[in-house]
Amino acid sequence: MNDVAFEIRRASIEDIPAIQEITKEAFIKYIHMAKIKQNIPALEETFEDIKKDIETKIVLVAFVDGEPVGSVRVEVKPDKTAYFSRFGVRIDYQNGGVGKAMMSVVDIAMNEADVKKLYLHTSSKVFSLMRFYYARGFYVESTSKDRGYIRALLCKEY
Repeated sequence: MNDVAFEIRRASIEDIPAIQEITKEAFIKYIHMAKIKQNIPALEETFEDIKKDIETKIVLVAFVDGEPVGSVRVEVKPDKTAYFSRFGVRIDYQNGGVGKAMMSVVDIAMNEADVKKLYLHTSSKVFSLMRFYYARGFYVESTSKDRGYIRALLCKEY
């Protein structure tokens, strides 16, 4: 996948089935990696939930050779902060630059929206995810066990 070009664009209603598949695949792996014993909301969302997000948030989809392989959602809030969620890349495309490319597009969108801080939650026990986010300029602001496992609230300042 070294010379692969990614297309990353805003999601449309037609992308919802692919977004559901990408999210399910990525979050099943996340549950396994983080050793989470219960289901998480990302696995229970409906077509309508994703449709609402497309209408109210920045929802991006990444394509390789026309195939949808990644997605992410960002909610920009009135206080110039944003919350990054449902970030997933199909397993066969992980570690191939799709996630990095998507993060770059998110960074551009955050700068255009004049966002000062971007937040996200992830399992603090999954080293590969923590390393990925640290490499993109995030730091740990706090941790909690509000979902039954240790989640880190990460922040990136712009």
